[in-house]
Amino acid sequence: MTRRAMWVIVFAGVVYLSTGLIFGAFAGQAASHQWRVAWRGAAWLISSIVFGGHVLYERIALRSASRIAALHVSSAAGLGAFGLAAAANLHALNSPMHRPPHLLVLSLAIWPIITMIPAFVVAWAAAALVARMRRAA
Repeated sequence: MTRRAMWVIVFAGVVYLSTGLIFGAFAGQAASHQWRVAWRGAAWLISSIVFGGHVLYERIALRSASRIAALHVSSAAGLGAFGLAAAANLHALNSPMHRPPHLLVLSLAIWPIITMIPAFVVAWAAAALVARMRRAA
């Protein structure tokens, strides 16, 4: 893996984490259910744009193979999920918990895994589609 690819993974992971935290805070402060859904939808939209942009960057700028591009893109998504799990664990330290703490600690491993697997599949398909479209053009 190149240093450039690694920085892009870290950057995208930080964007996913920041988006989740910022829009999660907005959703938590929302005055109505409709606004809560709107804030969450905006977070999904931004994350989707970052995801698609990362796939394109890997395939076009870095010229990564589809499988490698998918691995890098899903790694960034997993990094963001790990950051959100860590934030949830830190938040739990300062708030009364209704869940067993060991389950929250398990989120540090579970959230990245359940994020990375579908992200890999979708990124691989998207990267293959980009490759096919570039060959056709």
